Amino acid sequence: MVQARRHSVWRNRYDIMVDGRTVATWDPATWRSGGSFTLEGRSYQLRSNAWGSRYTLLDAAGAPVASADRVGRKRWTVESDGRRYDFQRASIWGTEHELVVDGRRVGSVRRTSSWRGDLAADLPGMPLPLQIFVLGILIITWNEVSVAATAAAASA
Repeated sequence: MVQARRHSVWRNRYDIMVDGRTVATWDPATWRSGGSFTLEGRSYQLRSNAWGSRYTLLDAAGAPVASADRVGRKRWTVESDGRRYDFQRASIWGTEHELVVDGRRVGSVRRTSSWRGDLAADLPGMPLPLQIFVLGILIITWNEVSVAATAAAASA
């Protein structure tokens, strides 16, 4: 299981842990939707399109490692090295996303703390950089929804 634990409620940095051991730190981008992490000495950068519906994971040289499409929809995908991973939201109201293979759930990503924004992922068969990519996408998505909800409540 891979977990993302937020440093504090005031910062969007997350420790990425595998079996309780920190393996990377998720650093959000400051002025745009995206972020970065370093795993086993390799640097990765996550970037999105202007609408936040397509994300790309790049290596240190800027070469694409993976892409995610239709993020924010009920069903969305991640592709890497010719392999496709299908995700779907478990519920329209919930924050859990399921990894689906041949129509059945084989894994999931869920929020473990609404207050802190911590996440846990059980994504068997998916390489660790891609699991962190998925966590990063959901961190960005959920933080943007939270900011929008706060702004709407403040203007009401």
